[in-house]
Amino acid sequence: MQVRDWPGAAQACEQFTARHPRLAAGWIATGQVALARQDLLRARECAAAAADRADSDPILWDLIGTLYSRANDQPRALAAYDRAVALAPEQPAFLFNRAAVRRFLGQLAESEADYDRVIALRPADLEAYRNRSDLRRQTSERNHVAALRQLQAQTLTDWRGAMQIHYALAKEYEDLGDYAASFEQLQAGSRLRRAHLRYDIATDLATVDWIIEAYPATATSGPDAAVNDRAPGPIFILGLPRSGSTLVERILGRHSQVHSAGELQSMALAIVEAVRHGAAATGPGATPISRRELIEQSSRLDFDALGRDYLARARASGAVGECFIDKMPLNFLYCGLIRRALPQARIVHVQRHPMAACYAMYKTLFEDAYPFSYDLTELGRYYLAYRRLMQHWTQAMPGQIHELRYESLVRDQLGETRRLLAFCGLDWEDACVRFHENPDPSTTASAAQVRQPIYDSSLAQWRHYGDQLSELRRLLEQGGIDVD
Repeated sequence: MQVRDWPGAAQACEQFTARHPRLAAGWIATGQVALARQDLLRARECAAAAADRADSDPILWDLIGTLYSRANDQPRALAAYDRAVALAPEQPAFLFNRAAVRRFLGQLAESEADYDRVIALRPADLEAYRNRSDLRRQTSERNHVAALRQLQAQTLTDWRGAMQIHYALAKEYEDLGDYAASFEQLQAGSRLRRAHLRYDIATDLATVDWIIEAYPATATSGPDAAVNDRAPGPIFILGLPRSGSTLVERILGRHSQVHSAGELQSMALAIVEAVRHGAAATGPGATPISRRELIEQSSRLDFDALGRDYLARARASGAVGECFIDKMPLNFLYCGLIRRALPQARIVHVQRHPMAACYAMYKTLFEDAYPFSYDLTELGRYYLAYRRLMQHWTQAMPGQIHELRYESLVRDQLGETRRLLAFCGLDWEDACVRFHENPDPSTTASAAQVRQPIYDSSLAQWRHYGDQLSELRRLLEQGGIDVD
């Protein structure tokens, strides 16, 4: 596992569990390897096997909860964390993990109570402060600004902790309407994050050029049948993060014929594996291929085989039925491949006002992804590249991509939902309008917001920062983007 030899690790774990089937730790290790291989169904099986053998060890129950959570089975993760907390109620790590899963499940008050307890037991857990701030809208009567400022007045030697407090204060100040203080904290936090990233935006910008070069209009053609005439297939909801894709997912996920599989890595992994397999066939000891070579070679793949591999990976990750949602935002890079590999698929492109989209990304502290989002200039340049690529796809595949604007959905929920369902080949169901009643877990940055009916308070939130975002606005306008 340490050298990332996952086939070897899987074999060793299977041998271990065969010889020692009663040891829960062996099943947990086997499940961790399954997660690394994106086999979430196997990971859940291993978590269940470990649960049958965990007895009264709170550490094992916590590990089982983490295994279930990472395998996207949040209800069973919560049950496991409940056992861990019951066995060791003063252990803050177990409470922290349970708080996260409660947030995924929409149990926001309970999540906040867990974070309160974590902070009481472990005041130096600065991530808990930020997670707590994100759970609800802060008010003048109920907020944590004083406690956060007191923490900030101390000398925080760990940049990660200082960053967490900056983002927490930015969120709470914005809720309270102190926009100058909010942006000051946000800028300080984002600068800290960017300073500790190894990232060169030039590679991402060049990637768009390479994709357009490798996939001209003639390379993206597929079956001639209109989208609405096709049998049900996967639904790809894509675009940029924080643009409303989770809201669209929740709406579609309420339909009786649709299952949401979450943000799958299946397409990217299938493409890379297919290209590497082709490169390996040219001879042993070949040097690793560059990103440009990978893109160029991907345009000559066996697309039928790629589609089958994608579906197999999606099934292993928990996708159910013929009509399931893959909500990975960065699938916008692969529209040409999706069209050829999965002719039954629907592609839904969710957009948001350019300034609103960029600001929403800028104020979000992502786990590991989207390194371009912590510097406003880099964010603007990436946004321009993204728009250029999506314009290429829509021109190359007329009528094959459903464009859905977040603002239009907020203002005309019924009309936009009808058009969305029609594009996906789905009959109308009233439940889709009541998306906020969707009981499915949500692990995205919008996990708290999607538990509410549609609201319009975030549409123009970026306008409170006109001066601070002026350079971003100028960059987008110079790139031909209409921000008015």
